[in-house]
Amino acid sequence: MIVVDHVILSDEIAEEFFVCDLQRCKGACCEEGDLGAPLEPEEVKEISHNLSSILPYLSPEGRKVINEQGLFVNDHEGDISTPTIKGKACAYSYRENGVLGCGIERAWKEGKSLFRKPVSCHLYPIRINRYDEFEAVNYHRWQICSPACSLGTSLKVPLYRFLKEALIRKYGEPWYGRLCETIEASSKSKQSKGSD
Repeated sequence: MIVVDHVILSDEIAEEFFVCDLQRCKGACCEEGDLGAPLEPEEVKEISHNLSSILPYLSPEGRKVINEQGLFVNDHEGDISTPTIKGKACAYSYRENGVLGCGIERAWKEGKSLFRKPVSCHLYPIRINRYDEFEAVNYHRWQICSPACSLGTSLKVPLYRFLKEALIRKYGEPWYGRLCETIEASSKSKQSKGSD
């Protein structure tokens, strides 16, 4: 495991290769699973504040679901997530040329909204579990992401490098610098032991 401040990361964050390949996976992570994307309470405020700019980028079905269910739903544990269309696609998604995209992020990219997208989506395929004393960061291995694993392997991009921007957004640039230093020091140590 890798420890940086109050965050404990699985070794897979450093060892696995990953680069999203939307043309092959078709944005399946926006549609598959039991629930929508996990949301932080402050993210609901951000969505609410930018909603009029986000809505035009959503599908008619997504707008209907948000109108009926609200900006978020509560799961059985009381956590909040995005609503879904008939238990499948995220209500904030849209489909273009057969690929699912995020309407929240599209509004942001086009300068219409100040909120990029839920940090849980930005960080995927890692998931964070919070405990009293620390946060656990784990790689969520899912068959639908096999194209991303293949592309990441061919490009030799480790998961923590692919998620650089998202990890900095979550924990800050100094923290990300310490993560890189920790991983690189561990890698050098393993190499020196291997050459003995």
